[in-house]
Amino acid sequence: MANSQSNNALKFMVLAFIFLVCASDMVSGQIRYSIPEELEQGAVIGNIAEDFGLDVGKLSARKGRLVSDDRERYLEVNLENGILFVNNRIDREQLCGPIPACIISFQILIENSPEMYRGQVEILDINDNSPSFPESTILLQMAESIAPGSRFPLESALDPDVGTNTITTYKISPNEHFGLKVQSAEDGTKTAELLLETPLDRERQSSLQLVLTAIDGGNPHRSGTARIIINVLDSNDNAPAFDHEVYKASLVENAPRGTLVVTVHAADPDEGPNAEVTYSFSNRASQKVRELFSLDPQTGGITVQGIVDYEEARRYTVDIQAVDNGSPAISGHSKVLIRIIDVNDNAPEIKVTLVSSTVPEDAARGTMIALINVIDRDSGENGQVHCQIPLDVPFKLQTSLSNHYKLITSGLLDRETVPLYNIEILAWDSGSPSLSTNKTILVSVSDANDNAPRFARSSYTEYVMENNAPGASIFALSAFDPDLDQNSYVTYSFTEHLIQDSPASTYLNINPMNGTIYALSSFDYEQIKNFQIQVQARDAGVPPLSSSATVNVIILDQNDNAPVIVSPSARSGSAAAEIVPQSAGQGYLVTKIIATDADSGQNARLSYQVLKATDPSLFNVEHKSGEIRTARSILEQDATTQSLVILVKDNGQPSLSSTVTILFSILANVTERFPESSNLVTNPEYFSDLNLYLIVILGSTSFIFLVTIILLIGIKCKQDRNITEDFNSPSCCYRLGDSNDTFNRGRALKESLNYTGAGEMARIPETYHYSVCLSPESAKSDFLFLKPCTPHTSQAQC
Repeated sequence: MANSQSNNALKFMVLAFIFLVCASDMVSGQIRYSIPEELEQGAVIGNIAEDFGLDVGKLSARKGRLVSDDRERYLEVNLENGILFVNNRIDREQLCGPIPACIISFQILIENSPEMYRGQVEILDINDNSPSFPESTILLQMAESIAPGSRFPLESALDPDVGTNTITTYKISPNEHFGLKVQSAEDGTKTAELLLETPLDRERQSSLQLVLTAIDGGNPHRSGTARIIINVLDSNDNAPAFDHEVYKASLVENAPRGTLVVTVHAADPDEGPNAEVTYSFSNRASQKVRELFSLDPQTGGITVQGIVDYEEARRYTVDIQAVDNGSPAISGHSKVLIRIIDVNDNAPEIKVTLVSSTVPEDAARGTMIALINVIDRDSGENGQVHCQIPLDVPFKLQTSLSNHYKLITSGLLDRETVPLYNIEILAWDSGSPSLSTNKTILVSVSDANDNAPRFARSSYTEYVMENNAPGASIFALSAFDPDLDQNSYVTYSFTEHLIQDSPASTYLNINPMNGTIYALSSFDYEQIKNFQIQVQARDAGVPPLSSSATVNVIILDQNDNAPVIVSPSARSGSAAAEIVPQSAGQGYLVTKIIATDADSGQNARLSYQVLKATDPSLFNVEHKSGEIRTARSILEQDATTQSLVILVKDNGQPSLSSTVTILFSILANVTERFPESSNLVTNPEYFSDLNLYLIVILGSTSFIFLVTIILLIGIKCKQDRNITEDFNSPSCCYRLGDSNDTFNRGRALKESLNYTGAGEMARIPETYHYSVCLSPESAKSDFLFLKPCTPHTSQAQC
């Protein structure tokens, strides 16, 4: 009955312990990743924010930290997105050696948070090492009398990989005498032995050469080879035989030098020198075994000669051989398995990760100060640790996971009473005798955040030249915070403010560290002349305090727009055309250049000058107004077509300019378009483009009509003179197109009418042939009647 109650109580305690462990994992959070070794730096392992269900924004704002047991900082976490990545290349063989499970533990620590998230990253082995033999050549000597079925252990190959990537089998090159037997040892390693299948005959073949290949189980497979040279000898045909194929022994770690581990014995049935046996390590014995143990060649006793450490290796396999003194000598083989027993020889190690060495005096109860991890390299009870701190301080240890503790506040802090605490952490194990260690950490108490950052002025004015380089600094401002430590750490940002209906961040960027403002793009004075932004200075206190200042940005104009010539205009690269009467005198206003400039101030102040002219003495241009006037009276010998190139430039630095080419046609019988040039509009900016075009079109139409009437009157007068010479003719027909004089006047008419109106070139239709029909009764008083004359029309019909 008592035993039943005891068993029930034990089961209840076990179930309660399992429940507490599971509950601890659920509260603290634990996850496990698996990655292959040799990943490149920066390789992604996982997203701890998603896997632990953390808010990425809080993870960065609350200064989350990654705490790991590894000293090489193989792991790192990006607090901006929660990505856990590889910080340094991981070599599993270097990190964990032959241990099958290679684990790197880490913890995610969040400031002022009671939760702690624990994870593990298992480093998976990849097949990155090929098997290799300690010696490239294995030398064996065998008597020809050895019976088939004899086995000869071979030196094992080494492969630092583990699991399936380590050596899985051996094979030997084809031959007629030997086969290969592969066996698995207790520790999982593979060993190979030569198996004599057919008798040897030294007289036929005194030596043999074989190739031994070790193959691992990786994908793809890797292999290593060694050459076996076998010398066939006569006589001594019995090899020494050990009492046991495998000897087993136990040894306490840190055993003193000279401690006897085990004594091996081998017997040889031969007689005389052939039965005398000498013991030694075989070629397969590792260098580490040779450093830790020694073998008496006469007695076969194996003793300790180095420092045996349980934490370094828990068992050793010692390959030995017994060689007789025959000629040739024959050897027998055996192995010794030595198990190392752990003793309490390692004191606990205390690792402290401070969240903050300074605690505000208004910190709430439960505020985490540090993360404490206690490690004991021993095993069993020797590795079970305990931890405590003094009771007279307002702090306490809170257990989170196995051998992991949180140092948190347990009472109110008063900086004026105690500004600094020396907290001694004591850790001890459960070994016999118990080993302990201690560590002291300093925690200071600071003031609360009670001062907001202050700018020197509430408003700033900054002038920026347009067309500034994108990314260039345009202004810098700073704020002062009289608080200490992180409470005085100021960051800068823009408040919600619009510039031309767009956020300020579209145009500007601010360095959050030093308050320098950068332009993201070039400003255009013609689009935006000034704007305001609000800059906020915010400290890093908890809670944070802030203030703001106004920055007035004024854009300065730069001469970046060339003048645009509005009138006279030309299309498709053609020059503008103007008509000048031959009767125009000095100072006659021919036309006026109208130009605009999108810049302002001196950059928009325009001047005009003649760049090129057919006759430089005929025309000049007003420097300021752009009026083109005749410099002298037009002479008969002057060319009837004049070309004038006008340069329009602004007053900016450097100056920008545009040019216009004007073609002038000088006509003899053209009535002036305007009775007084001075009555022209002196300020065309008050007129719209439409009004200007209407005026030009109306003047051009009137001018064409007037020229037509004048030409018709001239033709009539000339034909009246011709009629008096041949008046008696009953009828006559004159073909206007047949007379050279009339034809020339027709060309002059066409050229005189080829002028520009409202910026476009008017064209006279093609020249037609007309017959002028006159009668004696109407020749002196009537106007000419023009009638088209075709080749089929007779003179009488005309």
